[in-house]
Amino acid sequence: MGLFGRGKSGGMMNVIRCDEEEYMVWKWRPEGQDVNTTSRENSIRYGSSLRVKDGEVAVFVYKQANGTMQDFIEGPYDDTIKTANFPILSSIVGMAYGGESPFQAEIYFINLQGNNQLRFVVPYFDVFDPRLPDHAIPIAVRGSITFSITDYRGFVKLNRLVNFDHDRFMKQIKDALVENVKGVVVNVPKEMGIPVVQMEGQVINVSTKVKEHLRPYLEETFGVNLRGLFFSALEIDKDSPGYEEVYKNTAGHLEETLNAQKDVNIQNLIDTQRINAENMEESLRIQREEAQRAQRLQTEQAFIGAHALNKQTEVLRTAAGNLSQMGNVNLGGQVGSGGLNPAGMMTGMMMGGAMGQQMAGMMQNLGQQMQGVMNTPPPIPNIQYHVVVNGAQAGPFTLPELQQMAQKGQFTKQSYVWKPGMANWDLVGNVPELSILFIPVPESVPPPLPPDSI
Repeated sequence: MGLFGRGKSGGMMNVIRCDEEEYMVWKWRPEGQDVNTTSRENSIRYGSSLRVKDGEVAVFVYKQANGTMQDFIEGPYDDTIKTANFPILSSIVGMAYGGESPFQAEIYFINLQGNNQLRFVVPYFDVFDPRLPDHAIPIAVRGSITFSITDYRGFVKLNRLVNFDHDRFMKQIKDALVENVKGVVVNVPKEMGIPVVQMEGQVINVSTKVKEHLRPYLEETFGVNLRGLFFSALEIDKDSPGYEEVYKNTAGHLEETLNAQKDVNIQNLIDTQRINAENMEESLRIQREEAQRAQRLQTEQAFIGAHALNKQTEVLRTAAGNLSQMGNVNLGGQVGSGGLNPAGMMTGMMMGGAMGQQMAGMMQNLGQQMQGVMNTPPPIPNIQYHVVVNGAQAGPFTLPELQQMAQKGQFTKQSYVWKPGMANWDLVGNVPELSILFIPVPESVPPPLPPDSI
């Protein structure tokens, strides 16, 4: 560290700052002063310049008769050392020394920004499968952790900063890390139900378990924040007698169980597809029968109207025949079978006209009913399709639903589709009735403007 000028009492004034690029905790010393070289190692001039960068904190440690005390200066800070900014210093530096008297203090810079990384290797240690506790399986662990200091006040309380050495602290962390990794991994088979011979495939789950266990321990014991823990390898000594014995008695049976379960899953999928196809076929059959029944009811209703008209026509025809005899009825008291009766003729004509109007109305109603039946289109077939979406079966979907999916790009000509009646899945482009979903809509272009409008 550089020196710049002299104080009024003849001492040298210091520039106190940390220029280290990578550090966790770093102790400042005057230039030329090594550890435990002279009494001036911790002699600080009141009025020296203090520079603390953003993301770090400077800790002034004072040894007094009543115990150790600290002043914390958080960055960014660039000013001279004054009692106004150092509450503890104001009680131990008197103005009788002219404001530039030296005082004893150790100064540490703590990095709050950087993520300190530590790689570790845990040599082979024995892990036991709870099903075969007599056979030990050696396991080694390789990985790394990243941590930082967030609660620097708690960190200073938990760690003795006098003669503090960064490598020594890392060694303390490493020893605790190895101890915790071994303690967690040994209990993984019992607590997490993972067979020892399968732990290599469960690296993420095992490392997460270790991280959950280690984080509160590092915070409480060392005052550091564990940001991440990663296992690069979880190595099992597969040449050991214990591994061979456990694998033979567990993994072999497990493989058979997995294969059997795989066969069951495949058969379940086949049965599910068959049942869905049968249900779909039955649903379509019911829909067809319902549509045919509705059509028959409409036709029968129309024929019932025609039958009623025929009956009424027959009644009216009979009535008309009877009325034709009314002209021969002698209403004037004249005796004879062939006499013309004008009054009876007029009555018959009036009744005949009324019946004609009635027949005309009936014919008109029947025509409207028949026209309604003929203009009613048959029901649209409700065919549904199963579609492969993102490698999984989805559906069933109707044509309008497929059209919406096609507009959103979820359903293309390269999609696979299946409907009842198809032997296998097929590309949409090979299904004729679905090709209309991908016919581009021609752009409407208005005709040229009329000459008189220009």
